[in-house]
Amino acid sequence: MNARRAAVWTTIHDERTALARDLAGLTPQQWTAPTACAGWDVHDVVAHLVDSAKATRAGFVRDMITARFDFDRQNALGVARERHDDPALTLGALRAVIDRTSTPPAPIETRLVEAFVHGEDIRRAVGLSGDYPAGQVAVALLFQLRTTVKMGGGRERAAGLRLVAADEGVDAGSGPEVHGSALALLLAVSGRPSEPGELTGPGARTLTGRRVTG
Repeated sequence: MNARRAAVWTTIHDERTALARDLAGLTPQQWTAPTACAGWDVHDVVAHLVDSAKATRAGFVRDMITARFDFDRQNALGVARERHDDPALTLGALRAVIDRTSTPPAPIETRLVEAFVHGEDIRRAVGLSGDYPAGQVAVALLFQLRTTVKMGGGRERAAGLRLVAADEGVDAGSGPEVHGSALALLLAVSGRPSEPGELTGPGARTLTGRRVTG
């Protein structure tokens, strides 16, 4: 495993550990809190992360065939498979996959996007905040800017805008500027709503209004 991939997996394992720690303190009501993922509550997102951690290249292909090559249907199948009736069991399943390094047939950067964006989906739904490594968040952000919405990225959302993340030296694109942390920009280009004051600049309203789905 090369150094870049090793650094990504170290980050992923750290993020899974931190999320499991935060989840341990949730009330039953918080597990049912709706998230920014349409139709998914906190419990659903955790189940998705378990399913994603278990995914292999061959398994992903089998699931896509079962789902008739519909990504949303494939995700729903994974959530149904990994979501237990008792949230404590789903949390146990997450703890069991913390150190896994299996992945579907996708670039390694998608693992960072999953960890950071879904980590915030969960935490923001229950009033928590995460402490993410800015350098790796910037890697995830730049990946999303290169990737189409259809493939889970955010290229179309950022089109015609200049995104500036002062905390990690990211300066990408051209056009009206949008300023914010690398995390805030990552969430926005991933189609997530922004908190008041997270994004500033003449292009901020345009970016936050582009809730493009794919």
